[in-house]
Amino acid sequence: MNALLALFAREWKLAVRVGGGALMGALFFLIVVTVVPFGVGPDLNLLSRIGPAILWIGALLATLLSLDRLFQVDRDDGGLDLILMGESPLELVVLVKCLAHWAATGLPLVIASPLLAIFMNMEPIAIGATTLTLLVGTPALTFTGAIGAALTVTLKRGGLLLAILVLPLTVPVMIFGVSSATAVLYGGMPFTTPFAILAALGLFAMVLGPVAAAAALRHAGE
Repeated sequence: MNALLALFAREWKLAVRVGGGALMGALFFLIVVTVVPFGVGPDLNLLSRIGPAILWIGALLATLLSLDRLFQVDRDDGGLDLILMGESPLELVVLVKCLAHWAATGLPLVIASPLLAIFMNMEPIAIGATTLTLLVGTPALTFTGAIGAALTVTLKRGGLLLAILVLPLTVPVMIFGVSSATAVLYGGMPFTTPFAILAALGLFAMVLGPVAAAAALRHAGE
């Protein structure tokens, strides 16, 4: 347990330091959300309708921006070989690394989303619903992305391939995340139904992601 806690602290520190990806992801999220109103125009009603979708798209792209570093650093400095030979189950190690990555990159996006929602002229109830869906859904993006990061760990510049592999897998999370956030505005569908499916997808990704990523890392280390 102490080793896993130390690993979590190490991964978090690597992510938040300059060039680690956490700050870059938050800045990219800010840029995406603030640029959209300039492209869409001054229609405040339109901005409020598409606000949840824009926040979700920005969170997805910001998460993908730093996923290629999830295992690449360990691959470059030889740490991956030590992890593969360690006593701790590889699946558990991957789980801890993903949690640290989300704490450093995904959680700041969730915290910043209520403030950035103001740029989209969103109502308070929509801001709250979108923030809640991001809190539940962004871990699914991280754990799903871990599979692509493990598959491309042996490639020097696998960021583009990682995005191609991961983006189709994140479509269900995007659909139910945006559906949950917009349900409080338009009705017709209760908030709890898509939100429960979103939470289930997050739990499924949390279970399957480390297992699949660990299998890919073992294959890469052979």
